[in-house]
Amino acid sequence: MAKNKFHDGPGPSQRQLRVGELIRRSLSEVLARGDVHDPDLNRMSITVGEVRTSPDLKIATAYVLPLGGKGQDEVLKVLARNKGELRRLMGKKLGLKYAPDLRFQLDQTFDQMDDTRRMLNQDAVRRDTEE
Repeated sequence: MAKNKFHDGPGPSQRQLRVGELIRRSLSEVLARGDVHDPDLNRMSITVGEVRTSPDLKIATAYVLPLGGKGQDEVLKVLARNKGELRRLMGKKLGLKYAPDLRFQLDQTFDQMDDTRRMLNQDAVRRDTEE
C-alpha cells in the first residue's frame, strides 16, 4: 500500500524534525554572528531552544529565550520587527523551496525543568520513589 503524502501520525514527521533543526542551527548562527542590521538585536544574546515547523514547512515557530532570562518581552518585539530580514537570511542558508514564515515564542522548557526538579526534591515524592 502506498504511503500517504502527508504525515498523519501523533507527532511531527522526520522531515519536520530535520528541517526544524536546520532552521534552529541557522537562526542561532545568524543571531550569534550579528548578521542582522539592527543594533538592538545584535546587542542581545538569544538562545534558540527549538524550532517546530508546520506539516507543509511554510511556518516555523522558534522558541527563544534571552540569555539570563531578562527582557523577554523586548526580545520578542525585536525579533518580530526583524523577522523579514531573518527569513531572507534563512532562505539563503537553507536552500528550501520556500523560506518559512518565522514566528517567535518564549521557551518555557527551562522553567518546566526547574519545576520538575523542585517537585522531585520534595520529601513526599522522594519517599514514594524509594524502594
